[in-house]
Amino acid sequence: MTRTPLSVLDLSPVPDNKTPKEAFENSKQLIQHTEKLGYNRYWVAEHHNMPSIASSATSVLIGYLAGHSSTIRVGSGGVMLPNHSPLVIAEQFGTLATMYPDRIDLGLGRAPGTDYMTSRALRRDAHTSAENFPEDVKELLAYFSDANLPIKAHPGHGTNVPVYLLGSSTFSAQLAAMLGLPFAFASHFAPGELHNALRLYRERFQPSVYLDKPYAMVTVNGIVADTNEEAEFLSTTLKLKFLSIIRGRSGASTAPVESMDHIWNEHEKLHVTNTLTYSFVGDKQKVASELEAFHAKTQFDELIVSADIYDQEKRRNSYTLLSELWK
Repeated sequence: MTRTPLSVLDLSPVPDNKTPKEAFENSKQLIQHTEKLGYNRYWVAEHHNMPSIASSATSVLIGYLAGHSSTIRVGSGGVMLPNHSPLVIAEQFGTLATMYPDRIDLGLGRAPGTDYMTSRALRRDAHTSAENFPEDVKELLAYFSDANLPIKAHPGHGTNVPVYLLGSSTFSAQLAAMLGLPFAFASHFAPGELHNALRLYRERFQPSVYLDKPYAMVTVNGIVADTNEEAEFLSTTLKLKFLSIIRGRSGASTAPVESMDHIWNEHEKLHVTNTLTYSFVGDKQKVASELEAFHAKTQFDELIVSADIYDQEKRRNSYTLLSELWK
């Protein structure tokens, strides 16, 4: 596992009583910090109508982060393709790849990344667009190639931007296998189908011009601190966020609390705990042991870690400790 790449997922969370501008500054500091630590890539995710998440204009944020770093790969984890035309995404990421050669990744998701009303406001038929996802992916790949198409993405044509399929079910795993693309599973919030998705991806993988063998990436929550007690305390921010979501609220990034006992009921506790099954919380020794066991079960080729920690200094420290135990 020590040779396995380690990467970052950042939703650019907006902490309570803070602004999106402050969230962007936090993300800038975090990418610079994790770049120095040797992290492989830094991905941000598209979400809409969520005041607690500032990464809605994903390609714009990627450009900002790439411009404030120099070597780490920067990309989307992911762009929700049903919200966009493939040509527009090809132009956006072709532009980014031209500005920052050999550093830009395009991770694609099939979900809208928002609620139904907001998906309508994005001016796309969410149901039809999701059904068209396989064809849209193929169209997008063609725009990045040097094929002599009647319509070309400028910039984008011939850039061969690396494309990754993201998923929280088996659908994208099977599509990634069929197209011979790398696959990333979102087990940080959807643990149920992790093992089935990885199995189907590997069993059905067809070598392509993009990959000669499967490349499976797994996203988890990781909160590492100097002590187990501190890590558990810091992790309540993540639990509060998901509790807020299941209660139909925005899921703001709030300060941690000493105990969740007086905040959630037993049903809510079970729901949140199950959702966050693949969360690795503790000191370096505990997290290292748990990640070794997780790798033994999944054999992931790359680990992507989301650290939703309210205190930004402790967030950066979590990634420091994670990089140390990884080495």
